Amino acid sequence: MEGKDRKNNFAPGHNACPGCGAAIGVRQIMRAAGENIIVVSPTGCLETFSSPYGGSAWEVPWVHPLFENAPAVATGIKAALKHQGNEETRVLVIGGDGATYDIGMGSLSGMLEREDEILYICYDNEGYMNTGIQRSSATPYGAKTSTTPIGVCSFGESCRKKDLLEIARAHHIKYAASGTIAYPQDLMKKVKKGLATKGPAFIHLLTPCSLGWGIEPEATIEFSKLAVETALFPLVEYENGELVNIFIPKKIKPVDEYLKKQKRYTHLFSKENAGVLAEIQEMADANSRKYGFRQ
Repeated sequence: MEGKDRKNNFAPGHNACPGCGAAIGVRQIMRAAGENIIVVSPTGCLETFSSPYGGSAWEVPWVHPLFENAPAVATGIKAALKHQGNEETRVLVIGGDGATYDIGMGSLSGMLEREDEILYICYDNEGYMNTGIQRSSATPYGAKTSTTPIGVCSFGESCRKKDLLEIARAHHIKYAASGTIAYPQDLMKKVKKGLATKGPAFIHLLTPCSLGWGIEPEATIEFSKLAVETALFPLVEYENGELVNIFIPKKIKPVDEYLKKQKRYTHLFSKENAGVLAEIQEMADANSRKYGFRQ
């Protein structure tokens, strides 16, 4: 058997796509979460590929509720554990961006407001990848999806991505952080902190989708790292409302290095869309200024 932090409670043999960022991320999460845990996952890629008919990749108790109510179901589970006098078993929600940014936003807000002792992790692949690569409110500005096509009158997604971490922090929670699959030790440390928090905790996890992003399956880790190195996805950590940790890349790379290799952005590298590309660079520059990165 592997060591305590190495136990694989998310088994191989699931149906995820090759190189799936969500599958990699969940494996890292479960290595840190331990065995005394109950996991709740709303509808989405994770639910689909981890629980095919007649099988399951979960080696801990796992509950699949609806798209919109995973935080409410997690609240009920936590209340039942408390009624039994069980203060040790933790409750963890792992939901995609569709269930978190969009359909389950109200339920999540209620969970955070009530101060339920639950860790919610959003695995963010920036779209409804399971049902045809439709846009979500996590889809980045300028990205092409099946519902934000490119053409004479469209350059792709025209809305800016919600700042989910700030939305969670606005509920005055004790712990909030961001992570990517490119830095597993950082993520696992944050998962442990989130689970140890006396109250609600939130982690925003970037998990590239090779199919939806238009990248090679073996490149998901690379693009997770580039998102951080271009300052488009800063790795930060808040405790009791205070910024306590920032990962500062040695060198901030231009957003071109991150965007040009993704098929969902290739249309931006034309004269017509030069302004859109400049806007995305400014978004990254704003993050650099906010967190004190060197340009």
